[in-house]
Amino acid sequence: MDFSADHFTLFSLPRAFRLDAATLDRKYREIQAQVHPDKFAHAGDAERRLSLQWATRVNEAYQALKKPLPRAQYLLHLAGHDVGAENNTAMPADFLIEQMEWREAVSEARAAGEQHELEHLHHRLKSGMSERYDEIGELLDDAGDLEQAADRVRRLMFLEKLLFEIDDAIAALEE
Repeated sequence: MDFSADHFTLFSLPRAFRLDAATLDRKYREIQAQVHPDKFAHAGDAERRLSLQWATRVNEAYQALKKPLPRAQYLLHLAGHDVGAENNTAMPADFLIEQMEWREAVSEARAAGEQHELEHLHHRLKSGMSERYDEIGELLDDAGDLEQAADRVRRLMFLEKLLFEIDDAIAALEE
């Protein structure tokens, strides 16, 4: 195995946003079966260390490819296109207004203890995010439009954070 290989090469997958999750899972389990430290429990120190390094590398690669947002970020990174989330926080006014409205709805539902409403918001947001991930797939895999894909990734970073806030509000009400 090659430590310098990108995550897709490590799992023998094409470099694409759209990937078969079942294939990724299967390849992950196959590689882990080969490199897992338990398999090298009776080996020498160097082999055990190498096994641990490989297991860690495989876990990191799997985590980066398993979820769509980190996968999109990684593909942009491989293409030499930084998402620029730290220094490019400019968003269109309509997107920012939409974010404020979502956050206000979450805050009101949380304050009122309306778990059903929070679950409804969660479902609506997840549905909208799914459509946006489809768009990222088109931008990355079909059009090769890295600039637009990076913009959509930055927007999804906001939405993922909002989804976490909704889930946190639901969990707080369930306690």
